[in-house]
Amino acid sequence: MGGGRKVIIKQSVADSLAEIAWFTESKGLVATAEKFVDDAYDFFLKLSDSRKSYALCREPERALLGFKCISYKRKYTVVFIETEEELIVCEFISTKRICW
Repeated sequence: MGGGRKVIIKQSVADSLAEIAWFTESKGLVATAEKFVDDAYDFFLKLSDSRKSYALCREPERALLGFKCISYKRKYTVVFIETEEELIVCEFISTKRICW
């Protein structure tokens, strides 16, 4: 992909995705769980396009720290830091857990 930045995924994000996948698998939906995780990682890679820039989080506390937020499938929020060279994915959380 042209203009891609290096994507760094924090351990807490990998843990969050694993937790969601485990829950989905526990319902007998193994293929769905795998697809969810694959799609999430693909989404992170799409965010790495350096031709795009994203808005600060609307939540004041995260915005003050310089975090950017973007919705993922309306149910989750991806919280990240972007620089010219890197995109650091810091949180993958349920949108319901964000206090506006």
